[in-house]
Amino acid sequence: MNRHEQTAERLAHSHEFTNINPGNERRTLWVILLTLATMAVEIVAGHLTGSMALLADGWHMGTHAFALGITYAAYRLARQHRDSDYFSFGTGKFGVLAGYTSALFLGLAGLWMIVESVQRLLNPVTIAFNEAIGVTLLGLIVNLASVMILHTAEEGHPHDHHDHPHDGQHDHSYRAAYLHVIADALTSIFALVALLTGRFLGWTVLDPVMGIVGGLLISRWAYQLIKTTAVILLDGGVTATLTTRARELIEADQESRVIDLHLWPIGSRDIALVASVVTGCGHTSEDYQNRLKALPHVTHVSVEVHPCDDPDCSCSPPA
Repeated sequence: MNRHEQTAERLAHSHEFTNINPGNERRTLWVILLTLATMAVEIVAGHLTGSMALLADGWHMGTHAFALGITYAAYRLARQHRDSDYFSFGTGKFGVLAGYTSALFLGLAGLWMIVESVQRLLNPVTIAFNEAIGVTLLGLIVNLASVMILHTAEEGHPHDHHDHPHDGQHDHSYRAAYLHVIADALTSIFALVALLTGRFLGWTVLDPVMGIVGGLLISRWAYQLIKTTAVILLDGGVTATLTTRARELIEADQESRVIDLHLWPIGSRDIALVASVVTGCGHTSEDYQNRLKALPHVTHVSVEVHPCDDPDCSCSPPA
């Protein structure tokens, strides 16, 4: 005979909280394919024409596709291991880890732009304006197309560069991909302005200056994303307001007392809660779990209940 079968079925729950957005995954793949196609065309054309500018931009597109591939790989791995017991709280942090890794690449790209631009300021080089303008226009068209594809995210607002941890508005992996294409588009715009002013007005110094400005802005975006995702990976970032609210809900009867409380993120949005409570009124774990249902994005709740055995406590019957 099965032991406690009905009760076990009632209390059992899934530990997979990953919200894999198929639309975002599909759009990321479209941008990767577009980037790879552009890379191939530029590299082949660069070899046939002997254009170093085309070759350089082609290989740059390759690094861009690699960074976007991290996002797509996170979606695939999260889906592949969705019901695996190997990950105690599901695969929600796959996307966060992908966002963190992509942000590192984005930050390195920004720093490289700054270093390269400073070197150009100190040691100016001759620019083949007509060829460079053509390559920059091609890159800008591809980047703007990528931005338009990724802009219509089905979950949240990837164009929001401000950090709001656990408000349900961020797919960090997708946001990293979006920042990559935004950064590339911005770089192309800055470069095009610099090249046009250099070509027609002779302001060649504007090229490295624009590079420094773009590098600083990209580095700032990367830092914000690194900071947000790193906190989640370290099980931090849950606001004091949410923690206080959880304590208030548990102690709402003015008799229960929280003796241990932990809240931590298990993905871009979802939060786990573990609490230990002392009560003298015979409340059960389910009673407290029902109270905590009012908390936003708290999807896994475990409450350990300890009956009060203090003979001097007000909850004890008089001798």
